[in-house]
Amino acid sequence: MCPDAIFPLSKAVRSAYSRNEEDETLSPLVLVDRHKSPAGRIQSGDSVIFYNIRGEREIELTRSLTENTFREFPIDTNLVVNFATMIEYQKGLNVKVAFQPPGILSDTLSDVIAAHGLTQAKITEAEKAVHVGYFFNGKKSDLLPGEERIVIPTRKDVKLFDEAPEMSIADITQTAIARIKDPHCNFIVVNFPNVDVVGHIENEPAVLRAIQAVDRHTGLIIDEALRQEITVIVTADHGTVEKWLYPDGGVDSGHTDSPVPFFLLHPDKTLTLKAQGSLTDVAPTVLDLFGLPVPSAMTGVSLVEQSKNSYTPIKRLLLLILDGWGLCENTKGNLITCAETPVMDKLMKSCPSAQLAASGVDVGLPPKTVGNSEAGHLHIGAGRIIYSDRLRIDESIASGDFYQNPAFKNAMKLAEHNGSAVHLMGIVSFFSSHGSIEHLFALMDMARQQRVSRLFIHSMLGRRGEQAESGARYIQQVEEKCRSLQL
Repeated sequence: MCPDAIFPLSKAVRSAYSRNEEDETLSPLVLVDRHKSPAGRIQSGDSVIFYNIRGEREIELTRSLTENTFREFPIDTNLVVNFATMIEYQKGLNVKVAFQPPGILSDTLSDVIAAHGLTQAKITEAEKAVHVGYFFNGKKSDLLPGEERIVIPTRKDVKLFDEAPEMSIADITQTAIARIKDPHCNFIVVNFPNVDVVGHIENEPAVLRAIQAVDRHTGLIIDEALRQEITVIVTADHGTVEKWLYPDGGVDSGHTDSPVPFFLLHPDKTLTLKAQGSLTDVAPTVLDLFGLPVPSAMTGVSLVEQSKNSYTPIKRLLLLILDGWGLCENTKGNLITCAETPVMDKLMKSCPSAQLAASGVDVGLPPKTVGNSEAGHLHIGAGRIIYSDRLRIDESIASGDFYQNPAFKNAMKLAEHNGSAVHLMGIVSFFSSHGSIEHLFALMDMARQQRVSRLFIHSMLGRRGEQAESGARYIQQVEEKCRSLQL
């Protein structure tokens, strides 16, 4: 049998590349039988396991298959499936969760601020709403007393954000300035998503525009904050475009393992900062500046070198998060240094600054892995290391506990009892923060152990952090795995 017949889907992906399609925007490809009918369409009574590990787009996709009242796009309202997810994407979903949240995270930065009667506003656009709200607050959706979350709508008039790299930054700035001018707003968190979001698209001129837009609007917000005598912290959650190239010269549009900047603009010009730190140090620093107690659960430490008893507590603070803005001394392939950034250049020269670790074990991820927005915001707000779902799942696979997980076993046994199929759905990638192909392979091994007779895989591709055209290679690995397991 020829390789194309054995691996038809990886062949189809490679054919799409020849039509100038790429992994991030690939048109859907469906395997069909000899009658040209879809081979693995989800039917009522089937079991679906969604193995991604991020609660973002995953929420909408899950709802579309589990809620007959879903209206965001057309669905089969009569479809009834047994649905399991790798982690909890959102409370209230009609699913079984394999790896439950480890528990409610208390004494976060936002918790302490609310407990002391201070008000707080968090502002970004829809692309980063879950990070600035849910993850920053310790994976809690409910508003705290005195908390306001303002989500600026994301533009719908462009197909991809490289068509409008400025995104909705002007509206974010306008809204932030309004809160800065409000003397009753004590703590303001602003996230500019442009560098991260546009940085995932292989379009260098657009990325440069995004960087320059963030730099310009950072200046506008800082200027107004200083006029209102507000202390300002500028930092980021992870790196992206400061390492734009792989060693072979190919474009790396993913996240990085770089440190991120931390700048302090404080009325007391004698304050100095430790040169090195971690994202877990942001929350204790903010609390010290406010003169508030740092909970014992926070293992991070203040970056301010002076004792908090040596300076006057502040009443208001602006925390500005430049999403995806990393630091790298190497200028080759460093789009941050290629762009015109007069505001950030001035901060680097004139303000107390530090470099913060934002990847790997410093943010609860496996060693040597890149940072991401979820881990970044979670650790900025938590002030302590929170071990990631990916790390927990990897350890479960290594110990063998994964293969006895009740949510997975129930889904597979229900399918066999109903004479129906099991569907594994998720990203096929090793580097993506949304999931791992290793988790898919573990589920395939488990399906073989459980003697699942009908198994279908619905693979999602992404370009972020991957070499160009890596999707076909991953799809072929899945096809080879199916062949080796005789699935």
